[in-house]
Amino acid sequence: MPDTIPADSVGLVHPELLHIDAPITLDCGRSLPSYDLVYETYGTLNKHASNAILICHALSGDHHAAGYHSMDDKKPGWWDSAIGPGKAIDTNQFYVVSVNNLGGCSGSTGPLSIDPETHNAYGPDFPIITVSDWVKSQTFLADHLGIQQWAAVVGGSLGGMQAMQWAMSFPDRLRHVLIIAAAPKLSAQNIAFNEVARTAIKSDPEFHDGHYTNHNTLPRQGLGLARMLGHITYLSDEAMHEKFGRELRNDTINYDYGVDFQIESYLRYQSESFVERFDANTYLLMTKALDYFDPAQEFDDDLAKTVAPIQAKSLVISFTSDWRFAPARSQEIVNALLSENKEVSYAEIESYQGHDAFLMPIPRYQEVFKTYMQRVAADCGVL
Repeated sequence: MPDTIPADSVGLVHPELLHIDAPITLDCGRSLPSYDLVYETYGTLNKHASNAILICHALSGDHHAAGYHSMDDKKPGWWDSAIGPGKAIDTNQFYVVSVNNLGGCSGSTGPLSIDPETHNAYGPDFPIITVSDWVKSQTFLADHLGIQQWAAVVGGSLGGMQAMQWAMSFPDRLRHVLIIAAAPKLSAQNIAFNEVARTAIKSDPEFHDGHYTNHNTLPRQGLGLARMLGHITYLSDEAMHEKFGRELRNDTINYDYGVDFQIESYLRYQSESFVERFDANTYLLMTKALDYFDPAQEFDDDLAKTVAPIQAKSLVISFTSDWRFAPARSQEIVNALLSENKEVSYAEIESYQGHDAFLMPIPRYQEVFKTYMQRVAADCGVL
């Protein structure tokens, strides 16, 4: 962390825990008798509770979206570039809520939690969770915080799918929805990437059919390979060339199967750091939630009918270099909204960073994002 907290940072923040002592029935047909949600808040809720923003995280994200947990933190929350005083999501204007999804591994009830029936960790027996399950659970958090209607629900990637689901499932509970670098459903290629990642995890000898905690071990190799694969798909070829090219690690070729190139070293570092902070069963769970997201399936694959209930004004953003969730996928959402005469704005941002561009402080992206959020601020009366 810097010696002093930057002026545009939300500063030191502390996670909070909400225990919901009521059952939740999930789309898979199973239920949880009770559950916990861990979340963080930034800014101040106004007296009308009209300035609240919900942040939905992507596959490997969590509730720590901005600021620092301690002065020893090496870096801030995962979306610190967008959240803070004077930033796109301005905490001088908004009360921002970021929640760790149900099924996560950062404090919310998930595979690492204790199953009250067996008194052991759920592990692979934790029920499959869907995007609509997440949205349903988050309504209880909103109720707890006294928020009847979000000024906006915002998310990128899998978080953008959650934001879209919020607008469809609870149309009267949000005024704006921001869907960033997302898609109305995964392509076959994306499902294939997820299956390769899951196979890598499940093939690890230390996986033990998902009961690795009972064996006091972790499927490090499998989860690390899954992270490597995922990370490659989040970057563009141009981004990799810009950052690494064919640069050698030690200025010489070893003529063996070790690490010669900087990109190899980088991927191994990403792999090793990820396995120490993320749970393998949670990774399986999150990728399945991605695969299963297909709200138009209930409407004979008619996306226009699917988005018809949406009342919120929408901003959809895509990135030219994002080949995993290409601009054409965002345009499907935009066209469906327009065909139902919904109020929607769309921006396609020139970028070279790939899918991860939605996390980057790209000037044009920040300009579009901030301008739209000022419209949200005006709508909720904080300007």
